[in-house]
Amino acid sequence: MGEHHHGHEHPHGHGGMQAASPEERLALLSYMLDHNRHHAEELHELAHGVEDEAAHELLHEAVDALGQSNEKLAAALAILKGE
Repeated sequence: MGEHHHGHEHPHGHGGMQAASPEERLALLSYMLDHNRHHAEELHELAHGVEDEAAHELLHEAVDALGQSNEKLAAALAILKGE
């Protein structure tokens, strides 16, 4: 399995978002959702290379949990967009 690495140079502070415009918040939420979906895909691929049955199962459960979280983020985004 090929390895995939990429940097994560994004802040996780919470101070600036109170002042952000609604458009900026929507853009950030959309970015975060896409970012999370990408990581879920990567984790799913990684899980297929794990031979230990218990670890394999836990990784798939984690992917499922990320999927559920991403569905909630997508629903919130749709509400905020007025969809």
